[in-house]
Amino acid sequence: MAAELRRLRESSAVTLEEAAERLGWSKTKLSRIENVLRRVAVPEVQGLLDLYGVAGGRRDALIAFARTARQRDWWDTEPLRTDYATYIGLEAEAEALSCYSMGVIHGLLQTEEYARHIIRAALMRFKPPAEVDRRVAVRAARQAVLTERDQPLRFWSIIDEAVLDREIGGKKVMQAQYERLLELAELPNVMLQVMPASVGAHPGVIGSFSILQFPEQYFPNVVYVESMTGALYIEDEGQVHTHTLAFEQMQATALSPDDSTALLARRAGR
Repeated sequence: MAAELRRLRESSAVTLEEAAERLGWSKTKLSRIENVLRRVAVPEVQGLLDLYGVAGGRRDALIAFARTARQRDWWDTEPLRTDYATYIGLEAEAEALSCYSMGVIHGLLQTEEYARHIIRAALMRFKPPAEVDRRVAVRAARQAVLTERDQPLRFWSIIDEAVLDREIGGKKVMQAQYERLLELAELPNVMLQVMPASVGAHPGVIGSFSILQFPEQYFPNVVYVESMTGALYIEDEGQVHTHTLAFEQMQATALSPDDSTALLARRAGR
């Protein structure tokens, strides 16, 4: 909602200061709404849509979404970093997600043991075991978008071969992770490809990224790039388009889905 309200303001050629003044708000209030630092009430959304000249079905959909967005979801009850909670909310609303992973397997595909080693080693090394367990449970709960929604998330993952070579947690953990990938690859809404090392340079060598696609009436696509201490959300249409073209090129370069599952099966010892 915050991303779409900002995009509507910018496409209407209205500055932050002008919008705030015409609504009788402070600039800080509108800035906090657009930067996901303050929840926005339905009447406030209606006022913004009036200002930006949004009408018809798009207006109705955004107002309906604003009502739904104020409901507390399961991740709202967890003590999560703000940017991580924001991402989980976006992931839950997305209709499709395309990602390239060059460090670790994407969270939606991880087994609990694989996730535990990643979280403990990379994110929460000095946290108590109970907090690590809680974060593992959150990661497992996120995976419901693949199987438990009325319309499951359409998920396309390209995994760098180096990720499969990286032994996280030992051979048994990796064996279970290969089996998990093979299991998920059988779902009609999940597509897995492996990017072989022999390809050499390709658009993804710069780093991992995810492209989240949403129903048109909500907001435009978003590119998500995660770091150790935060996250970057790219909403500029040109930059999103560049990432989309890069992902399409990588789809053509990576092993086919059939060849990828065959590779995973060999690694699983089948």
